[in-house]
Amino acid sequence: MAGREKRQLGEVFGLRNFGVNLTTLQPGAISALRHSHETQDEFIYVLKGNPMLRTDAGEMPLAPGMCAGFRAGSGDAHQLFNPGPDDVEYLEIGDRSPGDSVHYPDDDLMAQWVDGRWKFLHKDGRAY
Repeated sequence: MAGREKRQLGEVFGLRNFGVNLTTLQPGAISALRHSHETQDEFIYVLKGNPMLRTDAGEMPLAPGMCAGFRAGSGDAHQLFNPGPDDVEYLEIGDRSPGDSVHYPDDDLMAQWVDGRWKFLHKDGRAY
C-alpha cells in the first residue's frame, strides 16, 4: 500500500472493542484492496482532501466532513482512492469482532482472523 500511512490511535489508548486509525493517502494511493468484512463494521470520516470512494455501486467523490459506513456481512466491497494533487486524511473506525473474514472480489485473495492475526489465502483456500 505505497503512499498510505496509518497511525493506530486506538492502540495508543489500549482500546479492545474497536480500532481507530488516522490514515493519510498521498496522491495516487489507495486505502486497501477493495474488500468487504463478514463480521466487522467499518466507518470512515474525511478530515482533509477529496478521496474517491469505490463500492460495488460505483465511484463517489468525498470531501472533508463527509463520512461512509460499511456494514458487516453486506458483501459491498469498498476502497478509498486519492486521485487529487493533495494528501487525503481520514479517520477509519472499525470493531474488532472475532472470527472475521475479508473478501477481495477483484483479487485472488481472502483473509481470516485466526488466533489474533490475519491469515491470507487464495480464494481456493491455499495459503500464500
